[in-house]
Amino acid sequence: MKKIFYTNFTDSASIIETLLEKKEIKKAITRNNLYKFWEKIAGKKLADRSKPYSMMHDGTMVIACENNVVVQELLLKKFQLLKKFEPYLKALKFKVKDLKFDAKKWELIN
Repeated sequence: MKKIFYTNFTDSASIIETLLEKKEIKKAITRNNLYKFWEKIAGKKLADRSKPYSMMHDGTMVIACENNVVVQELLLKKFQLLKKFEPYLKALKFKVKDLKFDAKKWELIN
């Protein structure tokens, strides 16, 4: 039986530190933190029927909606929602230029 010699292992803290330095990882964490504020921005009633789904490259946030009625209601409140997002966006140094509401994405998250 061969003997295995353990040397020069990288500890988990170093690996995590290296990962957190990557631009893509930082952006994903920031985006995830932003998604957590959706209920405060949309309100409990609408947040129960919609959830942030993804971000597009042009700064558009895609929101998955339970049905087309929710899509329509959110569309009517779109500018108010963007205004409510502003303090969170400034704090996280993130940009959201537009919101897109999509009922087709709801099935993908449930």
